[in-house]
Amino acid sequence: MIVDSLKNAWNVAELRKKIGYTLLMFLIFRIGAHIPIPFINHDVLKNMLGSGGMFDFMDTLSGGSFKRLSVFALSITPYITASIILQLLTIVLPSLERLAKEGDYGRKKITQYTRYGTVILGFIQAFGLTYGVRGALNIPSTGLKWPIYILVAVVLTAGTAFLMWLGEAITEKGIGNGISLIIFAGIVSRVPDAIKSMWNMLRVGEINALSVIGLILIVIFITAGVIYVQEGQRRVSVQYAKRVVGRRVYGGQSSHIPLKVNQAGVIPVIFAISLLAFPQTIATWVPTSGFARFVNTWFSMNGTINSIPYLLLYGALILFFTYFYTAVTFNPVDVADNLKKYGGFIPGLRPGRPTAEYLSKILSRITLAGGLFLALIAVLPTLVIGLTGLKNIYFGGTSLLIVVGVALETMKQIESQLMSRHYQGFMK
Repeated sequence: MIVDSLKNAWNVAELRKKIGYTLLMFLIFRIGAHIPIPFINHDVLKNMLGSGGMFDFMDTLSGGSFKRLSVFALSITPYITASIILQLLTIVLPSLERLAKEGDYGRKKITQYTRYGTVILGFIQAFGLTYGVRGALNIPSTGLKWPIYILVAVVLTAGTAFLMWLGEAITEKGIGNGISLIIFAGIVSRVPDAIKSMWNMLRVGEINALSVIGLILIVIFITAGVIYVQEGQRRVSVQYAKRVVGRRVYGGQSSHIPLKVNQAGVIPVIFAISLLAFPQTIATWVPTSGFARFVNTWFSMNGTINSIPYLLLYGALILFFTYFYTAVTFNPVDVADNLKKYGGFIPGLRPGRPTAEYLSKILSRITLAGGLFLALIAVLPTLVIGLTGLKNIYFGGTSLLIVVGVALETMKQIESQLMSRHYQGFMK
């Protein structure tokens, strides 16, 4: 059981220290989410941002920081966007591709470039957001506006940079992927407010009990589906030839290559969200323009028929990033070369190129299934929630998908460390 695994982890001094460090970083994140930036009139800001659509979802990802416009209002999205750009450039630019293959040094350099990109993108996004909500800024009538705009943007950018450091610190000294865990903590922190809002709506008769039951069933379905797909894998049989080294015989045994149905985890969902947040941010710069009206009508999650184009694009991006991230993390050519190097082969196939093509074919098929499932889980609940009238509660498929996926990945990391210390975990 999960509880037993956590108890075992807590009994190990090293793991207890890592878990405690992660929880401490969560506490710092939650404190920062309530530190307001200067010059903001929160009553005016609340009316400007309103409710529903992408703003509610961005607020969920940031743990309530976005609509509160705290120092962590931008959350970690600029870092994710910078990571996407760097990974795309790694494929396009030969110099970055060579750098990525240079081991630890190359990874450190790419990480450094990602940090620089995060600060640049963060400032652009922060300045755009500041200019978009300029009506909520308390600026003295005799004061200059632009220095205040820049100051607020710098504060928001500094908050994002601090979150980037926080995520990297969790990854290095804590448990799990720090960036994913920050998003996880932001979503989970909104659950009590979502439950309270749903209860108030039920109490005043705005929704009925059947809608609540339907939402609970959706949550159960998504949770079970995510676990099933995340754990699903295609096992490719591998046979190792016998080798005689001195007086010893090596090899001759059978093994397998586990190809996960969803090799990319929840990363495609996070990538897609980060890209789709840009049009909404740009729309806030010119709230009365035709572009803003188009975005708010056809490019937002409002639970109506108008949100279908947005949801289709959302699903297509998830499918694209599923293939993209899988290609980045799993290279069939490298796997085939390693098999050949150590005397392994897939029965019925020659080592080398035929093996790589076979693995690539299998991976393409199962990645399609995993990507379609991610897109379905992310998109369908939004329409269902809109039809049931629960429009003010944005804890739908995407949020639950991220929460369950990150929780599974984190527990797997804890489990692997426990197994290395001869503990029996819950995922036996």
